[in-house]
Amino acid sequence: MSEARAAHKRILLKLSGESLMGDDAFGINRGTIVRIVGEVAEVVNMGVEVAIVIGGGNIFRGVAGGSVGMDRATADYMGMLATVMNALALGDAMNKQGLTARVMSAIGIEQVVEPYVRPKALQYLEEGKVVIFAAGTGNPFFTTDTAAALRGAEIGAELVLKATKVDGVYTADPKLDPAATRYNKITFDDAMAQNLGIMDATAFALCRDQKLPIKVFSIFKHGALKRVVLGEDEGTLVYA
Repeated sequence: MSEARAAHKRILLKLSGESLMGDDAFGINRGTIVRIVGEVAEVVNMGVEVAIVIGGGNIFRGVAGGSVGMDRATADYMGMLATVMNALALGDAMNKQGLTARVMSAIGIEQVVEPYVRPKALQYLEEGKVVIFAAGTGNPFFTTDTAAALRGAEIGAELVLKATKVDGVYTADPKLDPAATRYNKITFDDAMAQNLGIMDATAFALCRDQKLPIKVFSIFKHGALKRVVLGEDEGTLVYA
């Protein structure tokens, strides 16, 4: 284990599907996924228990044109299958880089991945395995943000990490306003009052009600995940 002492023992990392694309228009960029796995390996080797919820936007983007006018529930189920594809790719990359990953799906496709069972997920985490939750909540009309909040609460995570392209939450869009400043921390109520759009409303309300803090940070910033886990000034903390 690293000499550095982690500030958090168990975390839930929320990755968007787009974070796996790199510079590609859609799909999975192998170099990008390998780099992300390297960041996760750093914190796992510190003794941190890591669970991951991943989105499917990078895969679904490739078929989105054909989904216009489609029934919403059908489209959402397609999106769930896209998250399973991402979870399998991520798990494979982790296993090849020396980690032990287990993919668990909220929808039943047992020939491909095992079903989500909470006690089993907890057992895997306690054994030092990385657990990747696929297929969102298993229900249409709910986002993978909501799945992250739900699974985070279920496994007793100390922190939900929302990985984005931006290194935190700002007073305004930093690309449009050079004077925009990053919040070091902000309460759930203040974030809602300012309509900052950190997560969808259902996910945000669940985290607030469960007093489950959210840390927003950039997955593209080298070493940021480790700094978050160490409790350093990285990203923005949203707390009750």
